[in-house]
Amino acid sequence: MTVANPAVGGLAGSPPSPGAAAAISSSAGSPAAARRARLEAAAHPVLAGPSTSAVAIGAADTHDVACVTLVNAQLRLDVAPQLGGGMTRFDWRDDGALVPVFRRCLNVSAHTDPNELACYPLLPYSNRIGGGSFRFGHRTVQVPRNRAAEPLPIHGDGWLGRWDVEEVDAERVRLSFEQTDGKPYTYRAAQTYALDGSTLTITLEIENTGRDALPFGLGIHPFLVRDKATELCAAASGLWLAGDDWLPVRHVPAPPAWQFGVAYPLPGGIVNHGFTGWSGRAAVVWPKRRLLLSVTADTDYYVLYTPPGEDFFCFEPVDHPINAMNLAGGAAQHGMTVLARGERLTRAFSFTVERTGLRTAAGAPRAPGAKAGRNAAGKAAR
Repeated sequence: MTVANPAVGGLAGSPPSPGAAAAISSSAGSPAAARRARLEAAAHPVLAGPSTSAVAIGAADTHDVACVTLVNAQLRLDVAPQLGGGMTRFDWRDDGALVPVFRRCLNVSAHTDPNELACYPLLPYSNRIGGGSFRFGHRTVQVPRNRAAEPLPIHGDGWLGRWDVEEVDAERVRLSFEQTDGKPYTYRAAQTYALDGSTLTITLEIENTGRDALPFGLGIHPFLVRDKATELCAAASGLWLAGDDWLPVRHVPAPPAWQFGVAYPLPGGIVNHGFTGWSGRAAVVWPKRRLLLSVTADTDYYVLYTPPGEDFFCFEPVDHPINAMNLAGGAAQHGMTVLARGERLTRAFSFTVERTGLRTAAGAPRAPGAKAGRNAAGKAAR
């Protein structure tokens, strides 16, 4: 975490730097044609630049949405600045083929719902605010609803905004967003996506440009690929159990099946809770795909969302629990950072992809009796 008093340099929008764009045409054909296309893509990858992503994924029409594609020898990332600065795909290269790590957004258009993306930023707060308000100091701060289908304000407004491209090259893009008439938050933000070998790093920055000090928080909301054998290792000491409105009702020690100190299969029932006492390190294991994703973040919390029957789950590194502003003790005692005008907050999140071989990597030890762990998780979920 970084908190600094000077104004954030370079966060205001500016014209994007020139980037090379390559158009790749494709047509339906034989398996041989598909192999040739993969070889061509490996030899001549799409370079970063506006509007390249839609061409690369073969979309016929993406309306007014311009995307930026970052590529290297091991990873591919597509970012949609106009869709909350979110990601539409994050893939790992395997012998020329692109293997999805995050769930791909299949229909990229101006009407795409953010919850169809592969990942999006959470700022200036994560998840829901109970009652649409909170007490801060001697005043009540009102936070309006920001989604028609949601009874409470959720995830701030960065994920719903249009971001500007400030800088871009083949392996890095920096976006900026400014909220000038927010209620109650007025701020300037930036997010940077950078590839380095098999690692993607996402950096979020936010500066309070409003008149009053307020509690700020940051996080990201990835939708990870899930199959029946997917496992998670993300040791946490406790969690906030949620009620029917998904707001926390009480804090409890993490039950054994949800401690995730070793790689457990994901729970079969729904989980939508904020976990506390996290080390900032996690791993997702796909045994059938022999793939491992290592996650690091400078945060102490995460939200785990496992909707039954879906081909994805969400592991959201955040720096505060759900409804932190209204928990006993207030926002600052639950991970949020109070920023006065001109102060800023920075957080970083990294994702490293690798093959597991015939055994799980040491960073994600397997649980003995995984079946028993899965049964216990199901009971805890009920």
